[in-house]
Amino acid sequence: MPKVTVAIPCYNHGAYLPETLASIEAQTLCDYEIIIVNDGSTDAETLSFLNTLNSSKIKVLTTKNRGVSAARNSAIAVASSDYILPLDADDKIAPSYLEKAVAILDEQPDVAIVYCDQIAFGEREGLFSLPDYDRRRLLIENLMPVSAVFRKIIWEEAGGFSESMVCGWEDWDFWISVSRFDLGIVKLKEPLFYYRVRADSRDNAMRYPRKLTMFCLMMWHHKRLYLQNFNYVIRMLFIYCFKKNYEF
Repeated sequence: MPKVTVAIPCYNHGAYLPETLASIEAQTLCDYEIIIVNDGSTDAETLSFLNTLNSSKIKVLTTKNRGVSAARNSAIAVASSDYILPLDADDKIAPSYLEKAVAILDEQPDVAIVYCDQIAFGEREGLFSLPDYDRRRLLIENLMPVSAVFRKIIWEEAGGFSESMVCGWEDWDFWISVSRFDLGIVKLKEPLFYYRVRADSRDNAMRYPRKLTMFCLMMWHHKRLYLQNFNYVIRMLFIYCFKKNYEF
C-alpha cells in the first residue's frame, strides 16, 4: 500500500498537468500513488494527454462535470493510502514536500494535518508566508492551502469536501470541519507548495457577491462554531472589512 495518495481534480487543464505530474515524480519520497479525476473535461488537449498516461502509480477516473469538491472526494474515496495530498492540476510541489510531511505524520500520531508556506507563480509571483494554525482565526481567514497533507480518516470523519461550495472556498470550509476535532496541525516553515496564478482562475473570478454567498454558506455549515465565537468573529470582521477594506 502506498504511503500517500496525491488526489488531482482535472477539468480542461491538460496544458498544465505534465508540469504538475513532473513535480510529483521528482519527490524524494517515492512511495505514493496519483489519482486523477477527469471532471468531465471537454478540451481535446486534456483528453489526449490523459489517454497517454500509462504508469502503475497513476489512476485516471472519469466522471461527469460535478466540480472540484466532488472530484476531490471521488479521488480520496478510492485512495489506498492513509495520507492524502490534494493537488490542483495546474499547481506543483517541491521535491521534499511529501517526505517531510509524511515523516511528521508517521512520528506524531496526534498530528492530523501538515501544511507549508507557498510560492505563487504564473501571472503573479512571490512568497506567501502563511500564519501558524489558530482555530479561532480560521473562522475568519483561510490559514492553509488546499495542498496540505492529511490523514484520510479525518476526511471521512469531517464528511469530505462540501459539494455545495460551488464558487470556491471549499478547502476553507473543509479545514473548519476538521478543526472541530481539535487535532494537531503542523506548519512546515518553508515554501514547498507552488500555487499557479491565472487570470481565469476561480479565485480571481470570485467577486464580492460570490464571496459573501460562500462565506454565509460556510457560517451556516458551521453555525455552532460561529455562534460559540460570535464576539470574536464580529470584531475581526469589523477590523478586516472596515479598517483594512478587506473583502473576506
